[in-house]
Amino acid sequence: MSAGPLGAESVAALYDCVITHVRRKPLRHALRHRTYLWCVDPDRLPVLPRPLRPLARFDTRDHFGGTAGSIRAGLDAFLAAHGIDLQGGRVVMLAHARVFGYVFNPLSVYWCHDSSDALVCVVAEVHNTYGQRHCYLLRTDEAGEAEVDKEFYVSPFFAVEGRYRMRLPLPGEHLGLTIRLEHEGGRAFTAAVRGVRRPASVPALLSAAVRRPWSTAAVWAGIRRHGVHLLLRGLPVRPRPRHTPQKGMLP
Repeated sequence: MSAGPLGAESVAALYDCVITHVRRKPLRHALRHRTYLWCVDPDRLPVLPRPLRPLARFDTRDHFGGTAGSIRAGLDAFLAAHGIDLQGGRVVMLAHARVFGYVFNPLSVYWCHDSSDALVCVVAEVHNTYGQRHCYLLRTDEAGEAEVDKEFYVSPFFAVEGRYRMRLPLPGEHLGLTIRLEHEGGRAFTAAVRGVRRPASVPALLSAAVRRPWSTAAVWAGIRRHGVHLLLRGLPVRPRPRHTPQKGMLP
């Protein structure tokens, strides 16, 4: 695996983000959270100066089966299990990095291109707070949109049913992702990520880390806090089904 230095020539970028969740039924609830995300090429992951490495580390165990030789190898194995070969094409990855050894990625997104740089598919990798993960393989249209059945237990207040409408356009100067869960003829939940691109420089990372210290732990804590709030409001918990790893995700 080759890697790029953190600085002006790095292929990596940082996005200052606002994440919003709006739950519409059976009761209405909304949250808003600020964080920052990395946009990287998994074949050229950024290399930080040694003193700053605790602020950002990308670890193979945090993605796909967790045991491949690299994140890219894990992605390729997942795609191969579904009959897709990128033939070495470019991948753009959006995710949190480990901060002080901890990461929680509710959603990591991979835009997968072939050797001619045409977009082949998008992989949306979802993690829940129970240590489980699931990937949705999407064939997006020109607007970056796709639909897929919900197959994975995420929130304890939603059963594994319904259908997602995802809008996942390739990030540019601005980041704009939307995931809507439709259930029983209506929109039950909407999650959105909006962000502004910043060069992945040392000053930009330090600024983000100061403004959002231990950002990945804050994401996990925020999800737990809002879960307790919903529980206290009387929202019933749905049983968590047994989780079976997908093809290409086996350890």
